[in-house]
Amino acid sequence: MLVFAKKTTPKKEASVQSLIDLLKELQTQIKQNGERKALFVYTLIAIMLPVIGSRASHIYRAVTKLFKYNVTLRRFYGFMASPKLAWDKLWPIVWQKILPLNQTEGPILLATDDSMLPKTGRNIFACGKHFDHAAKQNQSRYIWGQNIVKLSCLKNIHGRWASLPLSFRFYHLNKDVAKKDFQTRIDQAITMILRVIKVCGQRSVLLVCDNWFGNGSLYLPLKKELGEQFHLLSRLRSNSVLYDQPTQPKKRTRGAPRKYGKRRGNVATLARRHKRNAATYQVKLYGKTREVQAYTELLMSQSLKTQIRVVWIYSGRAAWVALYSTDTSLTVTQIIEWYGARWKIEAGFKELKQELGSLSCQARTEHAVTNHLHFCMMAMSLLWFYVAQQSSKPTRRYSVANRNSFAFSDIRRLFAEEIEQEKFSKGLGIFTKTHNNNLISTMLQLVA
Repeated sequence: MLVFAKKTTPKKEASVQSLIDLLKELQTQIKQNGERKALFVYTLIAIMLPVIGSRASHIYRAVTKLFKYNVTLRRFYGFMASPKLAWDKLWPIVWQKILPLNQTEGPILLATDDSMLPKTGRNIFACGKHFDHAAKQNQSRYIWGQNIVKLSCLKNIHGRWASLPLSFRFYHLNKDVAKKDFQTRIDQAITMILRVIKVCGQRSVLLVCDNWFGNGSLYLPLKKELGEQFHLLSRLRSNSVLYDQPTQPKKRTRGAPRKYGKRRGNVATLARRHKRNAATYQVKLYGKTREVQAYTELLMSQSLKTQIRVVWIYSGRAAWVALYSTDTSLTVTQIIEWYGARWKIEAGFKELKQELGSLSCQARTEHAVTNHLHFCMMAMSLLWFYVAQQSSKPTRRYSVANRNSFAFSDIRRLFAEEIEQEKFSKGLGIFTKTHNNNLISTMLQLVA
């Protein structure tokens, strides 16, 4: 397509073909409309490129100028705001490719969290005055914008953890919707998790989340629905009370058997008590192998109504963190490493908002806003799917001290070089004209 072509290895060609096959499979779910099928793929590819942002006007410029596709501005904006894009059918196709991706022994790791999308202006879909618990001192505690609840899949790709978006929901305030339609953020997370787990088959699933989501309100409904297939990994609050396992009485007594044993105290009290018994563990945390002081014990949680493995992690003289998992077979190393990987969902929000540009979306209507965020999240997942098929990790363009892992921008640059190959355009069969544009080629070399 563009000027310079590079020799590709068989493994790299296989990864490209996997992406092409996935895009073709997604096209089959678009209604029989040649223009809509082409625009769907063009839009995804345009967002995946590092040349432009994801504003609708920027995407239109890429479709018409970079890909040479002839479509009017009105028809393109109508496509972006179309209610006929069947995302409920499109996303399961992506889940079937992502969930077993590079899967080794162990459960499928899911992560959920919510985030704010600040907006300017009125009459924007899903906007409201949301409380921001992470606001800085010089910021307002209430933000005018959208609140999204996102479900991601945590994958270790070429030695670094990544957060691959799977689904999302807009959180609406109770006062803005009918009482029967109102759902809390935890209710929305439960709905998304149940839909995704249907694709997992019989594989066990471990949900990694912070202590806001990691409670009985989320765990108990999912446990009732999924049984032993579902487990939770989260962080304990300092005032959470823990109990011993119940002991069987020697003689039969009246009443129901005890569900909990002796009260051991709250998490903070037990943390101070167990510090002297902490052992040293070698864990891979945040890209490095570190020595961690930790203590573990099996205890009962009254809020979760089950036995949990609690791990106290000590750092410094008084600092500590308490993690827990309802899967008591997990080791201390696994609990620490997998909870450390949860931070990638926060990094994923940054990549989604700033690098892909979902934060700069100027759409206002319901379908336009929803479609735009779907496109951004799916483009992000496809980029990670593409790089996971590579035999080697991408090289880091800008070196950072004490950091060897590649960045999300390096994946976008690698993909930009890939679509220049004639194999990519012929494989999809949607590019109507070939083009040699030195200016575009130079831009692709300059951007990160």
